[in-house]
Amino acid sequence: MRLRTLLSSSRLLTLVGPGGVGKTRLALELAGRVRSGRLGRAQLVELASLRDGELLPQAVAVALGVGERGGRAGIEALVHALGTRRMLLVLDNAEHVIEAGATLAATLLSRCPGLRILTTSREALRVPGEVVFRVGMLALAPDGEEPGADGQQPVEAVRLFVARARTCAPEFTLGPGNAHTVAEICRRLDGLPLAVELAARRVGSLTPADILRGLDDQLGLLTDGSRTGPGRHRELGAAIDWSHRLLDPAERLVFRRLSVLEGGFDAAGAAAVCAGGTEPGNEAVEGAGDGARPVAGVPSGQVLRVLCALEAKSLIVRVPGDEPDAARFRQLSAIRAYARNRLTEAGELHATWHRALDRLAVQAAADHGSVFADAAVRTPALERENLVAAVAYTTDRPDPRYVPLALALARLHYHQEQLTLARALLTGVLGRARDGGARGAALALATRSACLQADHEAALAFAEEAVAVARTQRGSAATANALDALGAARLCRGEFAEAVAAFAECLDVVRPLSRPLDTALCLHHLAWAQLQTGRVTASDALMAECLPTLRAEAPPGQLTAALHTAGAIRLAQGDTVGAEELFVEVLHQAPMESYHSLYPLEGLAIAAAGRGEAERALRLCAAASEMRRRIDTEPEAHWQRQVSTATARARERLRPATADRAVAAGRRLRGERLTGYALRRTDSASVRSEAAADGYHPSAAEGPGSGTPEGLGGDHYGYPAAGPPLTAREAAVARLVAEGLTNRQIAKHLGLSPSTVGGHLDRVRDKSGLRTRTQIALWITGRNPRPAR
Repeated sequence: MRLRTLLSSSRLLTLVGPGGVGKTRLALELAGRVRSGRLGRAQLVELASLRDGELLPQAVAVALGVGERGGRAGIEALVHALGTRRMLLVLDNAEHVIEAGATLAATLLSRCPGLRILTTSREALRVPGEVVFRVGMLALAPDGEEPGADGQQPVEAVRLFVARARTCAPEFTLGPGNAHTVAEICRRLDGLPLAVELAARRVGSLTPADILRGLDDQLGLLTDGSRTGPGRHRELGAAIDWSHRLLDPAERLVFRRLSVLEGGFDAAGAAAVCAGGTEPGNEAVEGAGDGARPVAGVPSGQVLRVLCALEAKSLIVRVPGDEPDAARFRQLSAIRAYARNRLTEAGELHATWHRALDRLAVQAAADHGSVFADAAVRTPALERENLVAAVAYTTDRPDPRYVPLALALARLHYHQEQLTLARALLTGVLGRARDGGARGAALALATRSACLQADHEAALAFAEEAVAVARTQRGSAATANALDALGAARLCRGEFAEAVAAFAECLDVVRPLSRPLDTALCLHHLAWAQLQTGRVTASDALMAECLPTLRAEAPPGQLTAALHTAGAIRLAQGDTVGAEELFVEVLHQAPMESYHSLYPLEGLAIAAAGRGEAERALRLCAAASEMRRRIDTEPEAHWQRQVSTATARARERLRPATADRAVAAGRRLRGERLTGYALRRTDSASVRSEAAADGYHPSAAEGPGSGTPEGLGGDHYGYPAAGPPLTAREAAVARLVAEGLTNRQIAKHLGLSPSTVGGHLDRVRDKSGLRTRTQIALWITGRNPRPAR
């Protein structure tokens, strides 16, 4: 309760304490409790694996899904994206980037009024306005007092010990025979939660007395018998070291080798890095000096069993949020540091790194059967931190794996819209790439990154060099990729005829490769370029050829782009019905608050304006404009001209006050309400079926197919004698409005959500030209059957 009060009253709260005290767990619990409150959405950013403080803004941007747009990068991109939004940002383990964290916190808090920051660190940020909460150890029983005596509740440390012990030995109970020993174990460990948990996990194989003796011995070893060292670090180190000594040889080997996987691991990744025996010149050993002895390797099939054993001992933890059949784990930072030291002492550090590098390099070079490697992420985003560590390890070494690893990381940055980072990595790749294929791939990716940054001169230079390199290699796939990049660079510069030429040559190269998806992608890119030159019929023919393949095989982002192109062609042909069908298909697949939903929303607005649905056009244009502002992106100039023309046409059909109300209403549409408004139903049979399921049944006077309510005197729904008809569900909502029900009451009556009811009511307003609930009620009951437009 105290922490919630502190977080509510201050905008920067830092939880300070030594490693293992439970800062992260406390921060996550606090963030979970305020997630739906007035502090806004909570967002966790884990910093333990971040190596360079200068990359902190990009790490936060990746966690928040903020890309570089509008020429903004780093802190500026974050400031623009956060704006006035309410959010709780949780920066976990900031002590090793403390200066960068302080700078970032001070900047964001000064420029983003809705932001609050919760930080965990071993030291304070020392930023004006910061409130520091020192996370203490768990409460301990006084010396000589037996926990639970006289029926009292045991203290915190003892309760944690008992709870963790029961996960290993369900029959364990605290009683007169062991209570004093358990209390002494907790005192020896200074009440550090992680240390207490590590010790408690040994119950079942050891008695509390054995655990206490082991800890006493280890404390003496760590301090050479001295008790004057830094106590809390000594106790945690003793608990980790003692837990490590109790592992069997296979568990020790896997435990230390996992330390190179800073970004976490699944069973397959752990097996690739940890399985196998010794390597020539890098023998795995246990012990040191004359007592050192070789350790047999761990078979790949046994690694999962070892992972489960390490998790049971709290030496690795499961990453929350993963699916049960794809479990992912990580080592806590203090434990990983200890394991890395053991790996170095065993002489296995570089051999283990080589296995990790081989695995990531294989992932990066995996053949996905695509000519256009930049179109799909080959390395999973979950491996991002491992890839960052691998690139850092190979940067200053003459390792041939640097180039494919850095290229894979650059692709990942490109897809996460961290374009500055991508281009910085590509500069390094181009400086070291000796293979023409790798150099050409890097140049093509640099072209696409520069296009997104509106760096048109650099994009064209990269693309032309990529084509030149590819032609010397005489590889069809590399040549096609380079030509596609050149076409993209020409498009960005508005050189449409040249873009058509590049894409046409690309298609000529790809067709003989017998790769249907790659051919379809080429066809789509050529169709889009042809459309910009006004060759609508040619574009339509190209899309008719490629759409079936794209619908069957393309990733979602590529399919939505193609459907937008097909919809834009329909608009150019004057086929607003066909265009709307295609744009609606996109919205059924793309998340509403995303880049891919913007173009179909604007396409639907253009189609609505073309059919005379002026208010709908203005609402959708306004909603899309607000979404573009939120996600910070601008449309291409030629598309913006179409949207502006549609907006002007819609305004001409309405009185200024009506148009302004439609725009204001559109700006308020978002999320489910916007989806419901955009995806209106036009099939009367399906609508009547759905309305009947909701409890609405037309009267006999309406006839089987009219879908009109009583009291509208022969006019089928909608504008009297004009305009599109209301659907049966919209009619049901309008009738209940006439009965005086609120949106929430209507939702309960029809089994809908209030936001869905709001969407239906918005469509009633658009079709009727009426604004207030009273006007709708009068219209529905027949007392004002011809509303003024």
